[in-house]
Amino acid sequence: MSQTSRRELLLSGAAFAAASVAGHEALAQQGPPQRFTTNELVDNGHRFFGSMSRGLAQIVEEATRRWGQPNAYILGQEAAGAFIAGARFGEGQMYTRNAGQQKIFWQGPSVGFDAGADGARTMMLVYNLPSTQGIYRRFGGVDGSAYFVAGFGFTALTADEVVVVPIRAGVGARLGINLGYLKFTPQSTWNPF
Repeated sequence: MSQTSRRELLLSGAAFAAASVAGHEALAQQGPPQRFTTNELVDNGHRFFGSMSRGLAQIVEEATRRWGQPNAYILGQEAAGAFIAGARFGEGQMYTRNAGQQKIFWQGPSVGFDAGADGARTMMLVYNLPSTQGIYRRFGGVDGSAYFVAGFGFTALTADEVVVVPIRAGVGARLGINLGYLKFTPQSTWNPF
């Protein structure tokens, strides 16, 4: 290898490293995702839930009253079942204003006085998300269900300062209350833990 080709190789490697560092600094400077207004959430929720969305506006307004405006939201589908112990699995898209959208999966175990199965379209409001990677963790909380054939409800799950509020419009038969968590991952997995 000649002296000039080594020098060119080193210079091109240095230029690539500098561009890579500059790209990472630009991503780091973006900061947390920007917030969504209540009207944007209600409009997107109505399009997503369709005819099942009559109570959506009240639920979004109540969540906004309690926690403010979210800086991300997730639209997806999930399935769950329980008889004392249970599991929930879902997938969807996470939307942020300044970091775009990304595919996301969630799963989690539960235990409690709970029996039944349901499938649901789910909108999750995410509050205080520091970055898009900040969603990949476990969020714990208490969940309750009481419906036969169809239902609409919400709960709140927390981890550190981040709050996730799943709003579910589901079909099935479910009754009970349980304690559990949801774990968000970038890939699908059948392991709820």
